[in-house]
Amino acid sequence: MSEAEKARAWVRVLATYRDPSTARSLFELAATAIPFFALWAIAWGLLTIHPLLALPPALLNGFFLVRLFTIQHDCGHGAFFNSRFVNDWLGRGLGVLTLTPYDVWKRSHAIHHAGSGNLDQRGIGDVNTLTVAEYRALSPFGRLRYRAYRHPLVLFGVGPAWLFLWENRLSYGPPGACRKTKRNLHLTNFGIAAMLIGLFVLGGWKLLVLVFLPTALLAATLGVWLFYVQHQFEETHWEGDPDWQLHEAALHGSSHYVMPSVLQWLTANIGIHHVHHLYSRIPFYRLPEVLRDHAELADAQRLTIRESFACARFHLWDQQQRRLMSFREARRLYGPIPA
Repeated sequence: MSEAEKARAWVRVLATYRDPSTARSLFELAATAIPFFALWAIAWGLLTIHPLLALPPALLNGFFLVRLFTIQHDCGHGAFFNSRFVNDWLGRGLGVLTLTPYDVWKRSHAIHHAGSGNLDQRGIGDVNTLTVAEYRALSPFGRLRYRAYRHPLVLFGVGPAWLFLWENRLSYGPPGACRKTKRNLHLTNFGIAAMLIGLFVLGGWKLLVLVFLPTALLAATLGVWLFYVQHQFEETHWEGDPDWQLHEAALHGSSHYVMPSVLQWLTANIGIHHVHHLYSRIPFYRLPEVLRDHAELADAQRLTIRESFACARFHLWDQQQRRLMSFREARRLYGPIPA
């Protein structure tokens, strides 16, 4: 049996885990939203004692905001409730807190799932990744721009802030957005503006700068990092048409990010990403069941936190060696780029 056939066979197995529990989903929502708002309230109260005391609970709340985003993510896959209507409207509401217009993101993310690992379908909903040959064919300015984009300070610092605070306020996503998608962008922006005005009325600029902003920025950075290591690990999977196969790419091109139980809970099991890509309709709280029942999936693409830090130095896909590598290694293997 080929790797593609094995991956397709897993889909039938994973289908048995797809049904969400309404009671469990409501519990997970409450267990995330209540601490989220409570931590904001605590941070607001601490502002009256000393502004800097508000920072620790505000930063901690970044993890709960990531968890809210993951619930929104499950809504986008129709995995959180059985009702598409409930999923969509909960996702739109959470989009105000996560600074992410739900319908715009849902459309881009569906394209990401449909073409993840396909060299001929890059550019929508993913981290821009060039092959060694493509990079070497760029102009000096093009190479400089790509190196700047892939620098950790940009990818995990400036980039997340730009994406969630600015780009998400303006972009309709991929070309061809429908009226509903455009309307959702504007309504989300209106909801965010109303939230910010409310926070300013309650606590002034300090509540915005020392509570809202640290929560949003840390969540954005954590979210981008998680997405990055889920696909940008050394032995990930890329193919061009016609060799690319959906399920094989889903299984072998997504990592199993192994985290301590507390972090796994705070990130809503999104680290079990290979299973999620194989069958995106599985609710996040059922993903550990899959690993418990199927040791082969539990052992696949394991990536520890310590190992994941090395992923930040991988920049280029080498089609000959079929792995990601650094700029330095590409230069060592293939020599300097001719002037």
